Amino acid sequence: MLYAMNTPLEETLSKRVSFLTKEEVVQDYRLAYQSRTVSILGRREVLTGKAKFGIFGDGKEVAQLALAKVFKPGDFRSGYYRDQTLGFKLGLVDIKSFFAQLYAHADVTADPHSAGRQMNTHMATRLLDEQGNWFKQTDRHLTSADGSSTASQMPRLVGLAQASSVYRSVEELSHMTDFSIGGNEVAFGTIGNGSCAEGHFWEAINAAGVLQIPMVMSIWDDGFGISVPNEYQITKANLSEVLSGFQREEGGPGLEVFSVDGGDYVKLCEVYRYATDLARREHVPSVIHVHGLTQPQGHSTSGSHERYKTDERLKWEKENDCLKKMRNWIIREGYATEEELQKWEDEDKKEVRKLKTEAWKEYQKPIQEEFETCMSLIENLKVDATEVATLQKIIDQARRSGDVNRRVYMEAAYKALLITQPKSHLASVRKLRIWRQQQHQRMEELYDTYLMNDTADSPQLQHSIKPTYDESSPLNGFEIINAYFDYTFEREPRLIAFGEDMGHLGDVNQGFAGLQKKFGIERIFDTGIREQTIVGQAIGMALRGLRPIAEIQYLDYLIYAIQTLSDDLATLSYRTAGGQKAPVIIRTRGHRLEGIWHAGSPLGMIINSLRGMHVCVPRNMTQAVGMYETLLQGDEPGLVIEVLNAYRQKEQLPTNLGTFRVALGEPEVLRPGKDITLITYGACIPIALTAANQLEKVGIFLEVIDVQTLLPFDVNHSIVESLKKTNRIIFMDEDVPGGASAYMMQQVLEEQDGYRYLDSAPHTLTAKDHRCAYGTDGDYWSKPQVEHVYEMAYNIMNEVDPIGFPSFL
Repeated sequence: MLYAMNTPLEETLSKRVSFLTKEEVVQDYRLAYQSRTVSILGRREVLTGKAKFGIFGDGKEVAQLALAKVFKPGDFRSGYYRDQTLGFKLGLVDIKSFFAQLYAHADVTADPHSAGRQMNTHMATRLLDEQGNWFKQTDRHLTSADGSSTASQMPRLVGLAQASSVYRSVEELSHMTDFSIGGNEVAFGTIGNGSCAEGHFWEAINAAGVLQIPMVMSIWDDGFGISVPNEYQITKANLSEVLSGFQREEGGPGLEVFSVDGGDYVKLCEVYRYATDLARREHVPSVIHVHGLTQPQGHSTSGSHERYKTDERLKWEKENDCLKKMRNWIIREGYATEEELQKWEDEDKKEVRKLKTEAWKEYQKPIQEEFETCMSLIENLKVDATEVATLQKIIDQARRSGDVNRRVYMEAAYKALLITQPKSHLASVRKLRIWRQQQHQRMEELYDTYLMNDTADSPQLQHSIKPTYDESSPLNGFEIINAYFDYTFEREPRLIAFGEDMGHLGDVNQGFAGLQKKFGIERIFDTGIREQTIVGQAIGMALRGLRPIAEIQYLDYLIYAIQTLSDDLATLSYRTAGGQKAPVIIRTRGHRLEGIWHAGSPLGMIINSLRGMHVCVPRNMTQAVGMYETLLQGDEPGLVIEVLNAYRQKEQLPTNLGTFRVALGEPEVLRPGKDITLITYGACIPIALTAANQLEKVGIFLEVIDVQTLLPFDVNHSIVESLKKTNRIIFMDEDVPGGASAYMMQQVLEEQDGYRYLDSAPHTLTAKDHRCAYGTDGDYWSKPQVEHVYEMAYNIMNEVDPIGFPSFL
C-alpha cells in the first residue's frame, strides 16, 4: 500500500523499470551482496573477540540502494547506524574503513569517521581540513556525524534541511556556493521504527511540516525495536497510519507520506525519485515508511533474535529477505542468470574477506610492534633483577592473552615496574619507565584530543579588549544587547537567530526588538515550543556554514534540550576527531527570577553535560555582548546565560560595540581584598559586592572575583594567586550544594594546587537542595543573600581572630 498516491506519482510508477539498465541493476545487487557479507563477517569478528561490539544494516540493503540513487553532491545525510549499504553506494564509507572502525583502529587515515572513537557504522564526512577550515560541500556526498542515542539524528536533520531554505531565500548568501547552490540540497534522514517512539522524532517531523523544508525522511521498519514489537511501540502498530495526519493538502503545509515494501526495488526507486524531486524543487518534506524489512542476524551482537521472535516470524523473515526478493526479481526479469549471480557472489565474498583481512592487519601492525618493544624492554630487566621468574611470568601472560590491544602490554609494563621499583635507578628500569610514559602521552593524543576544535580560529585565542565609553546617558541592559545584535546582523549575513518569541516580539526581554522587521523573517524568526529541535536546527545550519544563534527562552527549559546539546553538539568535534564543527551559540537567561521553574541555575548539570562547549556566565549585558563577540570570532559552540534581573539595569553603551571582547577563561577581580577570596559569577556578583562593602566597615576585606566563564575555567590560574594572598576562600553560586561551587573548588584547590595556601577550611555558599520557592520570601530562604555572604565571611575571620571579630549573630 502506498499513501499519498498523487497522480504524478501514479504516472511515474506506471513506467516501471524503463529507467533501470542491466548494468545498474547488477551493480546494485552486487553492492548489496557485499554489504550483506560485511554484516555476516563483522558479526563473526565480534563473536571471535577481534571486535568489541557490532551492529549492522543487514535486511535494509535494497531500500538504501534506492535512496542512494537520488542523493546528489551537496546533499546531507543525518541517519543512524544501519546505513552501511547507503554509505558504500555513495562513497561515504568503504569496506576497509568499515572494518577499521569495527576494530576501533585509532587512526584517522584508517577510520576517517571517528579515528576509532565510535562503534561501527557511525559515519561522518570529514568537513574540515587539518587547520579546521571548511572543505567545499557542494561537490561531495555528505553525512553529519552519527551518534548511538536513538533518534538523536532527528533535531539536527531539521537544521540541515532548513539551511537550504535559508540559502534559497537570503540573497546576501548567494555567493556561498561552497555550501549551497541556490538551496537545492536535500537533507536525508534515516531512523528505525522503534526509535520513532521517541519524542525527538515527532518534534522534528512536526517542525519540518511547519517549516516546509527539503527533507526526505526514511523509516526502516523491521517490526521490532530490539525485542519489542511495533504493537508496543506505535499506536495502531503502523507508522504510516499515524503519520497520515501530517499529509499535506493541495497548496497547504504538511508532508508527503509514503509507505512502500522494502523488498520492492522498482517501487522504492520510483518513490525516492518522486519524493526527492519534490523536496529539491519545491522544498516539500516527505516521510517514506519502508516496511516489511527484516533483521537476518538480529538487532546486534549483544544477543540472538531467536530469543524473542516466534518460529513463524523467523520463517517469514527468511522468505521476505529484501536481498532474496531482489535476487529472484533479477532472475525473473532476465537481468542475470542464477549462474551469473552465483559467480558474482563468490567473487564479492572473496573481495570482502580480503579487505577485512587487510583492515585487521593494518590495525594490528603498530600494536604488535609496540607489544614487541615492550616485551623486549621487560626482557632486559631480567639482567639486573632478582625476580626473573616473575618477570618471565608477566611476559608469558601477556603473550598468552590472545587480545591484540595496547592495554595488554601497558598492564605488563606496569606490573614489571612494580616488581623492579627497588631498582628504579638502573638504566633498564628507567628505559621501560620512560617508554611507558611516552606511550601514555601518545595515547592521550589518540583518545583525549579534539574536545574543542583547537584551531587557529578557536575563541579561546581571542584576547580581551576592554569596552570604551563616552559621556552618553546610560541605557537599559536589553538596549545594550539590542544595539549589539543590530550592529552584528548588519555586518555578518551568515547570522541567523531564532527561538520562541524571538521574531515578531523580539524576544520576551526585547533583546531583538525591531530586528526582524529590519533584517527579515528569513534571518530572525519564531519557532514553536520545541527546545530539542531549536538546538537541532542550530546544529544543522552550523554544519552547513551558517552562524546560528538559538534561543532557549529560560535556563530552566534548557533541560528539554540537554540530550541534544550533550550527545550531539558538545561531542561533535571529539567524536569526529576534529572532522566536523558546529559553531552554534545558545542564548538563554536565568538565575534570580522568582519561582520553581523560572529561577534555575543548574550549572553543575550543565557544565558536566556540556564538556565540549563554552559556558559563559556574564554578570551584566555589556559582559554578555563581549562574550557573544568572542564566540562569533571563533568556530566553537558556546552557551551564554544572561542575567534576568539585568535587562532593566542601567549600563553605558560601549563606543567600541562589536570590537570589544571578553576573553574566555579569564576571571576578573572586581574588588581587591586581603582577607578572603570570594569566587562567583552571574547574578551573585552584586550580592557579593554589597556584602563586601558591609564587611569592609568591620575591617574585613573581601576580594571578589568574577570567573566570567565556567568552561573554560581560569586558564591562567589567576585565582590561586589571590588565594596566596588571602589564604582563605569562599565559592558562591545559586546551584545546589555540590554543584558548580564544588566544581570551582576542585579547579582551584586541586587543579591549581590551591590547597597549599589555605589557612582556613574552604567554604561553599550555595542555594538549597530544592528548587527556588516562589515569591520574595521564597527567594530569600532558597538562595544566597547578602546576609549569608556577610555571615560566612565574618565567621571565618572569627575563627582566625575571635577577639577582633567576636560572634554576634
